[in-house]
Amino acid sequence: MVNVLIQRLDPGVPLPMYAKGGDAGADLVTRIDVTLQPGERVLVPTGIAIALPDGFAAFVHPRSGLAVKHGVSIVNAPGTIDAGFRGELQVILINHDIKEPISFKRGDRIAQLVIQQVERADFIEVSELPGSGRGTGGFGSTGRA
Repeated sequence: MVNVLIQRLDPGVPLPMYAKGGDAGADLVTRIDVTLQPGERVLVPTGIAIALPDGFAAFVHPRSGLAVKHGVSIVNAPGTIDAGFRGELQVILINHDIKEPISFKRGDRIAQLVIQQVERADFIEVSELPGSGRGTGGFGSTGRA
């Protein structure tokens, strides 16, 4: 368990919470009413800001129910929140449905926030990389299924 400091920028919105025990993502809500037309993307504010400890990051993931039922996702999924960021968390929602708009009311759940420990890398330049079983095989190189 990691302590994450949180500031409620809008006193009327709930803090992120886990819907069920064992859930990896805590629900984020919108602080505004918003409608997305087919194909439209909108930056949606959540009304909260957080302070993560060094060595941690938060990742904003789409909600699977919104994706399957309405075609709603996050443009930059997952969105990355660095430990040093102190601004309002906002979510770039997109409506992939080609026919129907979707509306969210203030307080509706729009995304999930996953907190993870992250490593920083020391990038070491070399003239040649060591071999591997996969080599330079890219997309689809390991087979169809």
